[in-house]
Amino acid sequence: MLFGSHVSIAGGIENAPLNAHTAGCECFQIFSRSPRGGKAPEITDEAQQEFLTRCKEYKFQDWYIHTPYYINFASMKKPIRWGSIGVVREELERGTLIGAQAVMTHLGSAKDYGRKKSMEKVIRAVHHVLEGYTGSALFLLEQSAGAGDIIGGTLDELAYILKCAERIDKEYRRKLGVCLDTCHAFAMGYDLSSKLSVDEFLRLFDKVIGLERLKLIHANDSLYGLGEHKDRHEHIGKGKIGLKGFEALVRHKALQRLNMILETPKDSPKDDPRNLDILKDFRIMKN
Repeated sequence: MLFGSHVSIAGGIENAPLNAHTAGCECFQIFSRSPRGGKAPEITDEAQQEFLTRCKEYKFQDWYIHTPYYINFASMKKPIRWGSIGVVREELERGTLIGAQAVMTHLGSAKDYGRKKSMEKVIRAVHHVLEGYTGSALFLLEQSAGAGDIIGGTLDELAYILKCAERIDKEYRRKLGVCLDTCHAFAMGYDLSSKLSVDEFLRLFDKVIGLERLKLIHANDSLYGLGEHKDRHEHIGKGKIGLKGFEALVRHKALQRLNMILETPKDSPKDDPRNLDILKDFRIMKN
């Protein structure tokens, strides 16, 4: 298990490895484009080589891409829906270009069509994203959090999307996985605040989805309480999940093959190193 954070690519994607190294990361996550919109900057041959050279220099083996915030596979507005499909596919190709292990995305909202039809739209969108895709970066569906319209907040919904996509093309099983966000899971009512609750949640995850489908963890404490459906990340140990929950996650045998990425607040340059040190200390204690 390696620990890292979401880091900036300001000045060029090739700057991300240095930013990650400075923060004390062992792996890292980036936006390869503005998360709020606009055309993606070209990843030139020079930028690609510089990025990979710096990853090697700082001994990084694993890095990830998060898609922009505006992705909505179930929008009634065709430019948004088809634009979302195009952007996610493009991010998979860009991820492959820079050797990223995976690209993760939120799925969108059911407010336009209602839940049943929106789920169908999402399943078809996942198919369109992956159709003909031959790259190396995995496509991860990230568990969401929020009010009732959000898609992919429950394990049952994620499992249904995965199974239906695989019925379209069985090869999608090799390309699709899940990114678990601890804050989002907690906000949706899945308790992660103790060893007992973590054990129970992972047994449920294995039963509903299968732990082999879990490929990455976003390690975020939650400012709000269990099941409040509010997505507000907090520093590790400062929120409602608390230190015992993260200790249990870091030490759990079933999760040792996975990496954890922080998306916690960045109020000062010391925040990421401090949060990473907490997680690393739990790993050291385990040994």
